[in-house]
Amino acid sequence: MTLPTATRAPAVTRDAWLRRFRPLDTAAVRLVCFPHAGGSASSYLRFATTLAPGGIEVLAVQYPGRQERRSEPFARSVEELVEALLPELRQWTGWPFALFGHSLGATLAYETARRLAAYGEAPVHLFLSGRRAPTVPRRDTGHLLDDAELIAMISRLQGTDPALLQDEELLRMVLPAIRSDYEMAGAYVHRPGAALRMPVTVLTGDSDPNVCVQDAQRWSEVAAGDFRLWVMPGGHFFLNDRTRSVCTIIEEALEHAH
Repeated sequence: MTLPTATRAPAVTRDAWLRRFRPLDTAAVRLVCFPHAGGSASSYLRFATTLAPGGIEVLAVQYPGRQERRSEPFARSVEELVEALLPELRQWTGWPFALFGHSLGATLAYETARRLAAYGEAPVHLFLSGRRAPTVPRRDTGHLLDDAELIAMISRLQGTDPALLQDEELLRMVLPAIRSDYEMAGAYVHRPGAALRMPVTVLTGDSDPNVCVQDAQRWSEVAAGDFRLWVMPGGHFFLNDRTRSVCTIIEEALEHAH
């Protein structure tokens, strides 16, 4: 593919929020990736490896309260997390960049795109995966489940290694992050505003128990620019099994980004 002229990375002095698994100082475009509920930046390691040869660098967002940031308090709301991330992210907005978010990460990517657009620093593309549109009336209540019910729900989504769900020590480490992120999702209220004018690509699994195709299609209601919906084989975590296919969609969408 033909990507835009490579651009050198900015000098970043503090890097708590963004992980660069495959740094490309002269990347043609950078893809900022937001993890799912309970997820961490490392969930995008395969994206970074797959996209790097084509000149796309992945910047994976690391939420507070997990991995090397586990001593920090969890974000209590989507608005709080986006507000804290923006100063770090805006160091990169002078160069071509796009946003990608899966599940809760899609909500965070969407709200981040809205804020950046208000600053006149909109991404060249917005990718939203595994999430119903914010105009669909539904509340997330996973944080209200007890531990056994929460583990059962996570298991049904098939995005977590079954061995982890049997390891009590690991569960004690990850369940607080999952519960906190579900609480953040449950507290989220969409506030209507100007529709996004950058191209928007939505991806969803054809057997996702949380997102039907119609609810994914409704992202078009907040998109004023080019809109594309991809329905992929698989469930909520279809992108784990379809990494190459998803990355091809990203590459083709960003081919003429500038």
